Amino acid sequence: MIPVLDHAAARAGDGAAFTAGLSAACRETGFFLLTGHGVDPALTAAVFGQAAALFALPQARKEAVGIHLSPHNRGYVALGAERLDDTTGQVDRKEAFNIGLDLPPDHPDVAAGKPFRGVNLWPDLPGFRDTTLSYFNAAWALGVDLHRAIARDLGIPEGHFAPEFTAPMATLRLLRYPASAGGAQEIGAGAHTDYGSLTLLATDGTAGLQVRPRGQDWVDVPHVPGAFVVNIGDCLMRWTNDIYVSTPHRVLPPARERYSLAFFLDPNPETEIAALPGTGAPKYPAIRAADYLAARLAATYDKKG
Repeated sequence: MIPVLDHAAARAGDGAAFTAGLSAACRETGFFLLTGHGVDPALTAAVFGQAAALFALPQARKEAVGIHLSPHNRGYVALGAERLDDTTGQVDRKEAFNIGLDLPPDHPDVAAGKPFRGVNLWPDLPGFRDTTLSYFNAAWALGVDLHRAIARDLGIPEGHFAPEFTAPMATLRLLRYPASAGGAQEIGAGAHTDYGSLTLLATDGTAGLQVRPRGQDWVDVPHVPGAFVVNIGDCLMRWTNDIYVSTPHRVLPPARERYSLAFFLDPNPETEIAALPGTGAPKYPAIRAADYLAARLAATYDKKG
């Protein structure tokens, strides 16, 4: 149901088979599992370790770097602060920590207060900043590379997307889902689609993630050790004029504590999201990427209960 694609051959220069598999996945399910991606498993394990250390801190220390202190979607998100599915009334049972593109306080865009151009908030944990930024950069490079295959599939120049991801509104989100308390109305993360272009998700192997392909019921996403779960976001669906599909997914309350690392790759703030060449008559008006993301995030936090 969820295809497994091996990126190793494409990374070695033979991308035809990978592009064909990616094409089918992006047009049919909007999800695939990615092996052979080249991200060091030791680095991924180190980030999981940093996430565990962060979420084990006393609540006051986590709130000291809380997202309420940042207008740029950075920092700690407390348990119960989000409700991704506003049709059920269920509050998400998770906590999170967001890291964005790391810019210094004197960067012109930061000084000007531009949206999604703030400084990161860092907990006082040894190695946290360096480890998470190394992972951020690795996931960023992989996401840009995957867009080369996307361009090939869509029949546009392979490098078409590269200028749009030079300073992206990307977010690395560390996530912790407590073990289920047994409540009938519990949900780890409510049904939703992602907002950006691509999402790269690493999980700890604990079950819970489900996908609902169009016209089908919910299906479990299998765990393939070392693989990323990759999915299309709403921004890329809009960019491709609905040729690619952004598929609803959710996280059920896990039987035991569950950690995951979600890397959301959004384009540069000034990128124009308009129907790509060759995708037909535009179904949506053009919109600046920063404006699109701001609207989606505002709607999410307006849902919180």
